[in-house]
Amino acid sequence: MVDQRTDPVEAAVTGELRLLDPTVRSSANLMAELLHPEFKEVGASGRLWSRSEIIASLAGSTRESDEPIRVSDMTGLLLAPGVVHLTYVSDNGGRRARRSSVWRWTDAGWRLYFHQGTLSSD
Repeated sequence: MVDQRTDPVEAAVTGELRLLDPTVRSSANLMAELLHPEFKEVGASGRLWSRSEIIASLAGSTRESDEPIRVSDMTGLLLAPGVVHLTYVSDNGGRRARRSSVWRWTDAGWRLYFHQGTLSSD
């Protein structure tokens, strides 16, 4: 059963923004709290990432002092009870990408189930 106390889209947006925070990205434990056990990502490079690969890659290379990733045009939609789809544009030091995330409700709360980024010049 989905937690009715929190707006699902708001919860997904909050989780997504936490995942973009340099402090969270530098911590394998904090990332693990937000990623679904079956998490997959299609990166902007086209590479398919597993949960363990993305945690190891980001926690191993990101530092808390890194500039935050800027976000614009974020929108969310409740697709079904317990499933939220987010879209937005990220700007990471001038590298822009259109992003899409699917968040799922679990017994542990809202977790990112799938993410895809596509490089964008606009």
